[in-house]
Formats: sequence, C-alpha cells, structure tokens
Amino acid sequence: MYEILSKEEMADSSIIRLDIHAPMIAKKAKPGQFVIIRVNEQGERIPLTIADCNAFSGVITIIFQIVGKTTALLRGYKAGDYIKDVVGPLGKPAEIEKVGTAIVVGGGTGIAILHHITKAIKDAGNHVIGILGARTKDLIIMEEQMDNLCDEMMITTDDGSYGTQGFVTDALKKYLDERPDIKLVYAIGPIIMMKNVCKLTKQYGIETKVSLNPIMIDGTGMCGGCRVSVAGKTQFCCVDGPDFDGHKVDFDELEKRNSMYLKREKDALLFSIR
Repeated sequence: MYEILSKEEMADSSIIRLDIHAPMIAKKAKPGQFVIIRVNEQGERIPLTIADCNAFSGVITIIFQIVGKTTALLRGYKAGDYIKDVVGPLGKPAEIEKVGTAIVVGGGTGIAILHHITKAIKDAGNHVIGILGARTKDLIIMEEQMDNLCDEMMITTDDGSYGTQGFVTDALKKYLDERPDIKLVYAIGPIIMMKNVCKLTKQYGIETKVSLNPIMIDGTGMCGGCRVSVAGKTQFCCVDGPDFDGHKVDFDELEKRNSMYLKREKDALLFSIR
C-alpha cells in the first residue's frame, strides 16, 4: 500500500497532482521513467510517468488527466488515502548529455513529464529554452517550475488567452530560424503535437526525442500491448522506451492504436459516474 501525502487539482481541475510515499521507487527513479499503478484490488493497471521524485523524502510525484474510469476514481482519493500497487521505476531513463543549447517542448500533461527531463538537461550544463502550449490559459500547468529551470521560455495558447497565440510549432520554428546553435529538441505531449514537432525539426536536421505513452498493460514487455514502430521495427515502449528518436516513430500507426479503445474508455467513465 502506498500513501498519498498530498493532492492538488491543477489547470481546470481535470489535471491532478499526487505526491506518493514510495521510498524504494524514489531512490532509483531517473528522468523519463514511469510507474504502473493499480488503485484497488479490482482496478486495472495504468502507466503514469514520474513527474518528479525526491530520494531523501521517499516521495514520487505523478500528474495525470481525467480520461477514463481509473483516473476518475483516482481523482476521488485524497491525502491520507492509500493506493493498492505502485510498481516501478519502469522503462529506460532518458539519455541526457551536454549538447549546448536544447529546446524542450511540452503540451498539456506532457509538461509534467517534461519537467523531470528538463531538470536533467539543465543539470548536464545545457542552455535550455522552454516552449509550453495548451488550448487555453487554464490548461497551462507547471509554468513556475519550468520557468525556474529554463534560461528562456515561451508560452503559446491556441486561443491567444495567454502568451502568444498559435501552436508550439510556431514558436519552435521561430527559434530554429533564429538560433543555429540549437542541437536538441525534446517534445512531450499529444501525439499530433509530437508528430508536427518532428516534421518541423526534420527539415532542420536537428535531433528530436519524444516520450511515448501507448496502450500498456504489464510494463515488462511480455504482453506486447505497447508496441510501436520505430525505424520500421517493432519496439516495446515499456522496455525499449518510453523515449525514442522522434524522426523514426510511425506516429500514424501510434495514433490509430491509441484510439482503439477510446469509446470503451468513455463508456466506462460515464458508467462509473452514474
């Protein structure tokens, strides 16, 4: 059993932050890794990326959006409640090195995942430019935390309610046109966002990494549910990722696979709140 130490409703209250006491995981977790949780005895297993961790206090932070039955159930938990199972850290840690100047691009809850990785990029001695995007101002999360890590930062919103109106790719293109010193782009967010970022950076020949979150069950490579095509070969996100070379990912296939159970997820969510 894993105790929830604190809970925060972020953005429009559909995004939740939980600090969980998990000392063994916190001691070993590296940026880019994730956990699989099971809320209760009857619950399904869902993967959630570690947004932050503190080895000294034994705390890991997870941030998630309400998209299905399990995340809706987890939203009802509060500080002092216990989660049945938290397994991890899983996946390969992000491979971070000093490259000079790097851009980190985050969209939606992808910003939470990006936060842990941005820490590592900054600690490696890089100059970090952050680009955060969302549909509207209320959906921007972790602005202050990312601002503290980034040397420069730009925020975009689709509707222009905050920052610069437009998409993260608009801001990214501006930087790529003006800054020949950029050596790395790290993009985490909705599939369509990562896909468009990679299309853009490929034109400039800039290394681009993405963190993928496909359908996943066991997290050990046994079930094959999280398979993705990278450079024409089948990879398993849970053991070969979750980070991959974005220029080699088949995003169209990933998008189709991730949408296979959307209707069932919505039906389960509606049933659970009746």
